[in-house]
Amino acid sequence: MKTIRQTLKPVSFVVALFMLLISGPFQSALAAMIETETVLEASQGQEARSRIKQLLVREDVRQALIKQGIDPREADARINGLSDAEAVAIADKLDQIPAGSGALELVLIVALIVFLTLLATDIMGYTDIFPFVKK
Repeated sequence: MKTIRQTLKPVSFVVALFMLLISGPFQSALAAMIETETVLEASQGQEARSRIKQLLVREDVRQALIKQGIDPREADARINGLSDAEAVAIADKLDQIPAGSGALELVLIVALIVFLTLLATDIMGYTDIFPFVKK
């Protein structure tokens, strides 16, 4: 038994030294749950930046920036410097600006109102436009 201890003592010392050397330079990992909102906000920020950059690629927008004395490269650098919340706010504001948006919806709504009005007058017998309406 004494011979086994004498031979294992140096081996155990070497094993302990190796364990210390292996675990010394590394810190323990801290794992935590990531909230869904955090992941969504990051992806929304990148998406908003890409929508703003797509707007800056247009030639008319570039010309308007140059006319205002703004270098398009500087504007691009400023967009990259925006926080996620600022980029999302700007993209939302750009979506709300009515510059030409909603023209198709307006035409469809007007056409639907005209169709329903003509259908109602045809049902009441004032007009004879639609052949599928029975009097």
